[in-house]
Amino acid sequence: MPAPRRAALAAALTAVLTLGVPQGLTAAGAASAHTADVYVSPQGDDHGQGTAHHPVRTLERARDLARARSAHSDGDLTVRLASGTYRMAKPLVLDARDSGRDGHRIVWQGTGSTVISGGKQVSGWRPVGGRPGLYSAPAPQGLTDTRQLYVDGVRAQRARGEVPVDLTVTPTGYTASSDAIAQWRHPSDAELVYTSGESLWNIERNGLGQWTEPRCRIASAQGTALTMVQPCWDNSNKRVEFPDIPGRTVSMVGPGKLTNNGKASYIENAYELLDQPGEWYLDRSAHRVYYLPRKGEDLRRADVEAAAAEKLIDGRGTAAAPVHDVAFQGLQFSYATWLTPSQPEGFSEIQAGYTITGANGWATQGLCGFVEGGTCPFANWTKMPGNVSFTYGQRITFDDSRFTHLGAAGLELGTGTTDSRVRGSVFTDISGNGIEIGGVDGQTPASGVEVTNNHLYDLPREYHGAVGILNGYTQHNTIAHNQLDHLAYSAISMGWGGWPDKIGSPATPNSSHDNAVRDNLIFDYMQMLDDGGGIYTQGLTGTSLTDGEKVTGNVIHDQWGLGKSVYTDNGCTYETVEGNVLYGASYANVASRHTDYRDQLGNNDPTLVKDNWWEEGTGDGDNKGLVTTGNHIITSPSDAPAEIIANAGLEPAYRGILSARTGADSAPEAPSRIGTSTAGADALLVTFNPTYVDGGSPVTGYTAHALRADGTEAGTAAISAADFKRLAYVRIDGLTGGPFTVTVTATNAHGTSAPSLASVPLAPSAVTALSAAPTGAKLRTSAKAVTVVWTPPATMGDAKITGYRLTVSDGRTIEVQGRDALVTQPTAKGMFRVVGGLTPGTAYTVKIAAVTAAGVGPAATASGTTPAG
Repeated sequence: MPAPRRAALAAALTAVLTLGVPQGLTAAGAASAHTADVYVSPQGDDHGQGTAHHPVRTLERARDLARARSAHSDGDLTVRLASGTYRMAKPLVLDARDSGRDGHRIVWQGTGSTVISGGKQVSGWRPVGGRPGLYSAPAPQGLTDTRQLYVDGVRAQRARGEVPVDLTVTPTGYTASSDAIAQWRHPSDAELVYTSGESLWNIERNGLGQWTEPRCRIASAQGTALTMVQPCWDNSNKRVEFPDIPGRTVSMVGPGKLTNNGKASYIENAYELLDQPGEWYLDRSAHRVYYLPRKGEDLRRADVEAAAAEKLIDGRGTAAAPVHDVAFQGLQFSYATWLTPSQPEGFSEIQAGYTITGANGWATQGLCGFVEGGTCPFANWTKMPGNVSFTYGQRITFDDSRFTHLGAAGLELGTGTTDSRVRGSVFTDISGNGIEIGGVDGQTPASGVEVTNNHLYDLPREYHGAVGILNGYTQHNTIAHNQLDHLAYSAISMGWGGWPDKIGSPATPNSSHDNAVRDNLIFDYMQMLDDGGGIYTQGLTGTSLTDGEKVTGNVIHDQWGLGKSVYTDNGCTYETVEGNVLYGASYANVASRHTDYRDQLGNNDPTLVKDNWWEEGTGDGDNKGLVTTGNHIITSPSDAPAEIIANAGLEPAYRGILSARTGADSAPEAPSRIGTSTAGADALLVTFNPTYVDGGSPVTGYTAHALRADGTEAGTAAISAADFKRLAYVRIDGLTGGPFTVTVTATNAHGTSAPSLASVPLAPSAVTALSAAPTGAKLRTSAKAVTVVWTPPATMGDAKITGYRLTVSDGRTIEVQGRDALVTQPTAKGMFRVVGGLTPGTAYTVKIAAVTAAGVGPAATASGTTPAG
């Protein structure tokens, strides 16, 4: 909410609470307008009557008073929440009794400075003897576990580090190379994290698919035997495969077990891992919290919050008795956690925060029709809960609110939600999905939900395969005029159940139709994981192109990971992609093609890709139902219609929320997924995934640190954020010996991040062999520009490709650099670049050569003629 509006609301509410009569309103008028209203203040008393002079203190008491008074209200009944923090040990539970009546609403009205908190303050900090810089404090009463700690509104990092031993997979866990973990204080607190993403240079791809980051806790450590918790371990390693299709799981989503021989990317949540400023650990047995303060933090004065409650608001409607006509305005929802991943269930991820759960989940959950005993419908896996959630809610609205410092999904509008709205709100610093709509359980779909003019950014913070907006089986939903930026994975994910096309079966029937994703602004997405998109859709979207999903008027740019601007994935049928502006993708603007197995005629899933402004340049055609027509090649966003650019994102009345801050400014988060490649006998090239949580100030630069085996620094290299975005790597020279690991720090106006997790060790070596020539070179032409298309070389010599050189027959040489030049190599995904400034009706030739540390390799050649006119 803009500051002037917050101030005005706060002043008006203060007048009501202190005088009982707002300025400009007579006492008689006030009595008439607000007789039934309920007044609440953190300084109130639940023995009071909930009047302006005698407000109550808790939301539960306010709810009960609202129930009693709503029958006597002749208009909307407003629960007026004064500024301040309302601490929730348990959720505010709402059911049908808490609904509006006779066409009127129950409005929970905050001031913009009203915080509904599930946190417990941590105080009494003291230095820890023998550990310079480390502090501890007693855990607050009632706090038995948490996954999140915040210092002055800035999320702290659970203590983490490299796995200190080599691990060999066993049926129940691992055999370790030493008993180091067994010697820890509480090894059963520790959690192994498996970060995926594409293989790139020597970056390891772990997890359960490029889009995932599963987590499982250690159950026990006895000597060198590590036993992992169940069912997380089996659900992540025993997923059923088709007996006649080697490697294909019956879920058809990802592998059957943790990849890379079960190697973990890092380990988290142990006292022994406390070694970086900003890290913390809760010793549950000793009931103490440990924290290493960041520079400038003073724990004597800091507000330290441990997230404790798992839900803040729980709307429990039913099909027979829905919650209806309830509004929330001017509120902040903060400091809630989610403890399931810390328990034996763990976090065995499938996609977008959905997980496999249950003691036999790996064998049956959601495998309807494909295995004996498989539960239905297909792909009905377990959704991440929302810290604020509703099921069977009708006409539920959230306006002008903030969802921040949360440990699950932010807001869940689940099964049976209808005719509801989320508008003008901010979603940031959330562990998982920002907004979840509907579900995949085959029950009543969500319908008529409007998510408009919201800002979602700097998320997810913990479960990095989560998305900004998750939309399952729904009807008549609109996702429009939102801004989504600085995201670890996909921005908007639509639909479900399309994977059976992987085995030649049609997508799972579902009730989705008439959904629209329009006029959104999406950028700086897929900053950590891969195989996603700005707008990702899979499964049936309707019964025809008329009622199928419409993706229109969106502006999507600056994707980091390998994927697509608009991704039409498995079984995506009857989607229209029209009038969007798409650029800066790594691989494709709109893709991909899938066979439609409903009629066994060999056609493709019906899709219309029309009148977009893009770099991909695919020509007009009808590829067995995949129709591409009227699209335009652009050399820059200025080539697209100005009205599309101006219309995308927040509408003018809501743009003030872009400047809203929900925490203190801080140093940025560390970069992730560090990889190295040799650049000669004394040099390494370093790539990494950039910081997408910038601490309230743009990242200005990065510094790579090469470390010897003993931890001493062997060399550094700095690069500006702008140059790193252009190149996607930095070079460290002057290195001798080795091997070296590399860490990277990020810097903004407020300071420098903690070091990243280290890369795999690598020793520099001489580079002599050039790369082979690229393959599949061709030109896609328009009157004044061409899209040059090629596939990375099959052989790259003894160094990795850092870019390409395009030589145009008009005399120009164009250097092609950036993340896509790196990330398309391992799986030979297509590359493209636009060359503009051409003359209509003219023949052109473009030569494409790969560039490595050894030099420029041989070229492939593509030729074409620009159309006249």
